[in-house]
Amino acid sequence: MGLVARIRKEWFIVGIVLVILSAKLQPSIGVKGGPLKPEVTVAYIAVSLIFFNSGLSLKTEELTSALLHVRLHLFVQSFTLIFFPLAVWLLLKVLSLTAIDQWLLRGLQTVSCMPPPVSSAVILTKAVGGNEAAAIFNSAFGSFLGIVVTPLLLLLFLGSSSSVPFSSIFSQLFMTVVVPLILGQVCRGFLREFLERQKPPFGAISSAVLLMIIYTTFCETFSNPSIELDPTSLLLVGLIIFSIQISFMLLTFAFSTRPGSRFSAADTVAIMFCSTHKSLTLGIPMLKIVFEGYEHLSLISVPLLIYHPAQILLGSVLVPTIRSWMTSRQKAVKLSALQPI
Repeated sequence: MGLVARIRKEWFIVGIVLVILSAKLQPSIGVKGGPLKPEVTVAYIAVSLIFFNSGLSLKTEELTSALLHVRLHLFVQSFTLIFFPLAVWLLLKVLSLTAIDQWLLRGLQTVSCMPPPVSSAVILTKAVGGNEAAAIFNSAFGSFLGIVVTPLLLLLFLGSSSSVPFSSIFSQLFMTVVVPLILGQVCRGFLREFLERQKPPFGAISSAVLLMIIYTTFCETFSNPSIELDPTSLLLVGLIIFSIQISFMLLTFAFSTRPGSRFSAADTVAIMFCSTHKSLTLGIPMLKIVFEGYEHLSLISVPLLIYHPAQILLGSVLVPTIRSWMTSRQKAVKLSALQPI
């Protein structure tokens, strides 16, 4: 694959780097009161657009086939929204004794509180040939669940460091997240045939809006000279993120394949990706709302910005290995079923 083709494929990752560099060069454009007016365009319009787009693109009719697989759903949602945050909280108790930047460590905690993504876990599950319906259901259900659970987890583990009262946070979440999501689903009911025929680039639209949110977040940081990012801490946090992802994928694999688990090989694939992946699309807007006006917001956001490409990179590298395991496991199950009793 040529360089241009690679850049085109990974344009969002390249975009994140470019908007952060742009924010460093000219932070005055994206600060509050600046030309972009992020206090309106980002806080309300951009965030609402992302969730309206999610509601419009979410194929709820595809979820019915996976609806009754309750044990799998309980496993995934419990792991990602209960075990994951608690495990990271315990890990941070140890890491807080090190010299790693404390704001980046808090950012690791915010990553743990995020719901699963609507896209990457499903795409990788499909690439392997796993239970795609279960992946779609858990990604979609986790996103809906995350609207309520994620802010509660953030406030539980980190507290609200802004002057915005608790009731105001949830009223803004309701108006900019829940309402647009519901409106998107209602509009989808009327436009289903058109959307399936035209196939609008929903993912690209959300990603482009997300780049604007990331840009304005870092403009606020770079306009504050008292905030500095320690390169050593950044490297260590990157290594910790990869370690967490690998460890948790192995853990979900071990639990879902243990004797008596009754999960198929295809189920295990969906469990591994849905339980360990975290949503950047939902995460950044939620952080923007919960920590509105907080000067260290961008530092807290950095681990989530690292986690997103890391989970896609690691998942993509592991696709052939996981596919090979799943195929051999399925063959073994078929052979054992053909054996005479």
